[in-house]
Formats: sequence, structure tokens, C-alpha cells
Amino acid sequence: MRAKCVFLDRDGVLNEEPASYYLYRPEDVQVPTGVIEGLRRMKEADYLLIVITNQAGVAKGLYGRQDVLRVHDHFQSLCGGLLDDIYFCPHHPDHSTNSLLRKPDSLMIEKAMAKYNIDPATSWMIGDRERDVQAGQKAGLCTIYLGNNPNVTSSTHHAADFLEATVLVLNS
Repeated sequence: MRAKCVFLDRDGVLNEEPASYYLYRPEDVQVPTGVIEGLRRMKEADYLLIVITNQAGVAKGLYGRQDVLRVHDHFQSLCGGLLDDIYFCPHHPDHSTNSLLRKPDSLMIEKAMAKYNIDPATSWMIGDRERDVQAGQKAGLCTIYLGNNPNVTSSTHHAADFLEATVLVLNS
């Protein structure tokens, strides 16, 4: 049997969008209200929970891969280890190289789908930017745009907050 999964963008979804735009210190993680409860509810419904995040700060030399993993480990400790995996793209076309890993491309999602035998027909991508939605669509997922930007119009669904997104997933 194939697994079902919720793919999650990190910044702006699992934690508040950082003021400096780059989150690389665990002490700067700020989890929005409802995120941990939503993750717990999706996990109880047998969804895999996988983070899919662009981390251009690595390519720009602002922080390293280990910083990304430390932030992830800290978030895991805050949410009780609910996340199953993290995939991140350390590339940026202006600072390192073009990469199909980088959203809006879908290679990070496709790699996770292959590793965990994920069924795209029962899986979701939740993101706060058009590139998150596009990556999810390229991989054949239902998509949820989280936020109030009227310019993000191609998403399957819209949600004002994480708990509303959770309800959309669980009621599908």
C-alpha cells in the first residue's frame, strides 16, 4: 500500500516568516499557533509529514547545511518528533547553480515520493508562496496556499492558517 503524505514548506508555514528572511539559528524559531496541533492531527490520520524547503542562504554563504539541520532538530524537539523527514535545496541560480531541487521544481518532492512510496493522489503540499504550489502541482499533489496573498491563485485550496489547512487535508 502506498503512503499518503503532507509536504510542508518551512518558513512561513511551520514557523513565522523570519524578519531577516533567513532562519538559521534554532533560537529564532517561532512556531505559529495551531501548527503543532495540526501536525499531530495529520500524523494521527496516518500522514507522513515531510519538510520541503529552499535554503538559498547556504548558496549565499550566510549559513551552512548543519545550521539548516540544527533548526530542523530544534523544531522536531518542539513538536515531539512529528516530522518524518526534511529535504532542502542549498542552491540558488545567482549564487551557486541551477537545480531541479529548488522549488518551483519538484525534485525534492519526487525524491521523497520514491523513498517513502508516496501516492501523489492522496498527498498534499502546503506552502505560503507560489513556488511551493507550483512544485506540488508538478508532482501531482493537491495544494494548499497558506496565507492571504491574492497573487497566489493556482493552488487547489486556500487556507488562512495552519489549522484551516489541516481541516482541508483531513476532510478530503
